Amino acid sequence: MSETALTPLLVLAGTGLALLLYRTIRAAHARRLSRLAYFDRCKPLLTATRFGKGATGFPRLSGLCKGSECDLQVVPDTLTFRKLPALWVLISLPCPLPVRATLDLMIRPTGVESLSGFHRLPEQIALPGGCPEDCAIRTDQPRHLLPEHVLRPHLSLFDDPRIKELVISPKGLRIVFLAEEANRSRYLLFRDAEMGRTAISPDRILPVLDRLLAIKADIERHSRHATREAA
Repeated sequence: MSETALTPLLVLAGTGLALLLYRTIRAAHARRLSRLAYFDRCKPLLTATRFGKGATGFPRLSGLCKGSECDLQVVPDTLTFRKLPALWVLISLPCPLPVRATLDLMIRPTGVESLSGFHRLPEQIALPGGCPEDCAIRTDQPRHLLPEHVLRPHLSLFDDPRIKELVISPKGLRIVFLAEEANRSRYLLFRDAEMGRTAISPDRILPVLDRLLAIKADIERHSRHATREAA
């Protein structure tokens, strides 16, 4: 093939590569922006808000909800042994609590939950009445657990199949729930595990915050009652 005939092919190939690069950069930029905006609709739920960005590009939102410090995080789970990659939301109340033991309730634990310290707790305990059958509970101090009557009213939390975990510890409370799974077709065909394209609704966040605040109030009420009884 002559040099004259080869030149248009090289130009065409170069144009195609430039267009592909442009589209790749544009898609990456759009992905960064959509991830950063994931909690944008939830900002009015909090006051004195603080905003950060995690290594995955998803945001971390902290602030006050009804006078209590709260923290919202997003954790993508793309481990290949999962049926589908998942996007988890962790909502925490980081505050001192009048409890001596860490209690971790998890639905369908697999042993590989990277978002949790569930399997680092040394003791698995029997399920109290009202717990789902596919729930497991672990603790670090089985002799110093919350009384069942404090916990039982909140076990209805797990009626929502998206709820994965409830943690109660001396350092605060946390609920973890499934926000999104990767699109099955795109993942199976193209291994496309992109999630978080749309900002999460405050309607998904507020009931979890309210539940955490209710658990916190019940724990503190029980502690005050126990202190009065001991006096």
